Amino acid sequence: MPMKANRIEPRSQKTKRWKKDSPWILHIFNHKCCVTSITGCYSCQWKIKQEKKSKRGPYCSWRERLFYPCLVISFCMSVLLLFVWIESSNEYFGFDWVIFLGTGFWFFWSIVLLSFFGILAAYTSLLLVLGSLLLWEGIELYLHWCHKILILLVILTCSFFFWILFTYWKDRWLTVGLSLQVFAPYIHLSSISVMVMLSWPVAFYLIYLEGEGRIRRYQMTCYERKRNKRCNVLIKLRALQVAIGVPFFLILLCLYLLPLGIYSPCIQEKDKLGPKPNFFGHRGAPMLGPENTMMAFEKAVEHGAFGLESDVQMSYDHVPFLMHDSDLRRTTNINEVLPNASLTHPSLFDWDFLSTLNAGKWFSHPRFKPFYNMKPLSEADREKAGNQKIPKLTELLELAQKEKKSVIFDLNAPAPRHFHRSSYVRHVVSVILDSKIEQHLIFWVPGFDREYVRKRAPGFQQVGQLFSIERLTKENISRINVDYKRLFYSGLREYKAVNININLYIVNEPWLFSLAWCSSIYSVTTDNIQVLNEINHPYFFMTPSYYKFMWILMDCVSAVFIVAIFYFHWWRESQKEKLLKSTGIHTESQSISLRTGKSENQEPSHISIDPPARVMEIPWIQATLYPTLTKSVRKHPDPSCFSVVPMKKASKPEQVSKTIKTPMPGKDDVRQLVPTMKAFEPTQAPIWESTRETPLQTSLSAIEADETISCVDIPHPQKQIEKPPSIESSEESSFMFSTTSSLSFSSLRLSSKKD
Repeated sequence: MPMKANRIEPRSQKTKRWKKDSPWILHIFNHKCCVTSITGCYSCQWKIKQEKKSKRGPYCSWRERLFYPCLVISFCMSVLLLFVWIESSNEYFGFDWVIFLGTGFWFFWSIVLLSFFGILAAYTSLLLVLGSLLLWEGIELYLHWCHKILILLVILTCSFFFWILFTYWKDRWLTVGLSLQVFAPYIHLSSISVMVMLSWPVAFYLIYLEGEGRIRRYQMTCYERKRNKRCNVLIKLRALQVAIGVPFFLILLCLYLLPLGIYSPCIQEKDKLGPKPNFFGHRGAPMLGPENTMMAFEKAVEHGAFGLESDVQMSYDHVPFLMHDSDLRRTTNINEVLPNASLTHPSLFDWDFLSTLNAGKWFSHPRFKPFYNMKPLSEADREKAGNQKIPKLTELLELAQKEKKSVIFDLNAPAPRHFHRSSYVRHVVSVILDSKIEQHLIFWVPGFDREYVRKRAPGFQQVGQLFSIERLTKENISRINVDYKRLFYSGLREYKAVNININLYIVNEPWLFSLAWCSSIYSVTTDNIQVLNEINHPYFFMTPSYYKFMWILMDCVSAVFIVAIFYFHWWRESQKEKLLKSTGIHTESQSISLRTGKSENQEPSHISIDPPARVMEIPWIQATLYPTLTKSVRKHPDPSCFSVVPMKKASKPEQVSKTIKTPMPGKDDVRQLVPTMKAFEPTQAPIWESTRETPLQTSLSAIEADETISCVDIPHPQKQIEKPPSIESSEESSFMFSTTSSLSFSSLRLSSKKD
């Protein structure tokens, strides 16, 4: 059956049609643009070199292979450091206060560190994603030396902060443990979703390696002399499959069985949930008013505080007053009134001088506000805060007696030169008793001289520290004041079992308050009372039956998705293998039949008649060439390529066909298959010259008319049984499928011969 040659559309016409049919976004954003941007960001090379792409083998040099784990390590360290610092948000105020004691300058250093750790994590994540995309595209990795230096600096920086955490802030890891107790069920379900998304590239790579191994085993039968070398390659491919697949499935199995080992106080039955914890306003309500001022304590009472917490010091003339710091720089205007005495201990000042200091003007200043997430003050509150003074202990006791609120405080010892250095506890007890406050409203925390306090004020509620249960029972202490991080150790269940009420300090975050609620804690000391008081149900609470249902459902759905993803990749790879094998067998059988085929009136041919390379895609070789094209070429062809458009049949195909078959030039006339200048020169035979010029002139006239090559009926190479086994016949057919430029050049040569 005669085959049809396709016309070649001009590049300009094709480009205009492509721009007309394509949406506008494809003119700006295309595959090549994206790959160029990714390569430029990763390696600072904004031009893609085609030779850097490779179908097989390593995608990067051995130096890049050694440095890529450093990138992964920096990513893991930066993300872990960011997670630890985010979970430590409950301690931001304490961190800023410690920095202030060392530098004397108040600033939100905690927020600066949070932003810095976020930048490190985002930077390493971006490089890791860009590297993965380049590997997916098959482009050689080359990380710029600037990025390499920055990655090493990230590793050193993270190592330095981890050293600080392990050396000076070990209890921060307890905060991380508490956050995992709260978020463990949700992290578990989210991790399964992440594994489902990761199963796509893992399945793709595993199935690709399996298909690569099958192809190489198939090729072994044809290349036995390379058997040993290919066996080593197969072992490497299998090792890669094991190194990728085994960790993936082990992690997935651990996630499926993780709920068997999860402990979370927030997973319990609703009837076992304890009452909402009570609130002690830490130094009043320091987010609503200046700390340790009457305005702050009044704000705490307004927001439903169960008790008021403060810090008590004694002036030089024996007046107990409220002050936390060991100097007056942060919370008063001592720098304006008496700058030389700003570092002096507050207990060395007389009350007459202390009562003149302003204790609230700093609070309304943006630079000195204690909490980053504070809401702006109203004009009335701003004016009220600016007029606050240092209060005496008796003022706090009067407010507590009036509102029936409990009072808990830390009693700080006076300076060594103070007159009441050894008797300050007894003096404070006397002041409390003289205020006529009900004794049961006093929660006595100081452990110094506790026996005297018991005898003098038996109605005080004694509050201990995290002592042993035997000691607490012996001293008849029924309440303990504990740092919230100690909740990590079995939730303090042994203390609750013997009816010891627990007060946790300092709890500011809603998730931490929810954890305390689920752990049946009696009360918490907080700076954020206005937010925690609005929580009516603990966050992240769920019943065991609901979590079990979500666990089983998530496992089943994820397993189905993962199996479907692996099956899809296996099916697609098998289709490619079938296409490749069938194409290879067809091509091989066709080549053998062409090489060994004989005719009754012909001698066997000793010359290979493989179809030469052409610009156009001929129907009988299109299937053979297509599997060898790379993915990027198939999906994103270069605009400079010729488009193949079917043409109508020529007006007189039989006449042209006869014209081609009639001439039989000598063997020495044409000696190479690729058209060159010599190959297109006319031979000595006049018949061949005339017959050769006829199709050329016809083709050139068609080109001048509509810039296309008309369709010509040419017999398929397999159907030409009567064709003599000579080079001329093969070259004659290849000549008719040459490019437009070759035809034009030939016509010029022929016209010059005529002239």
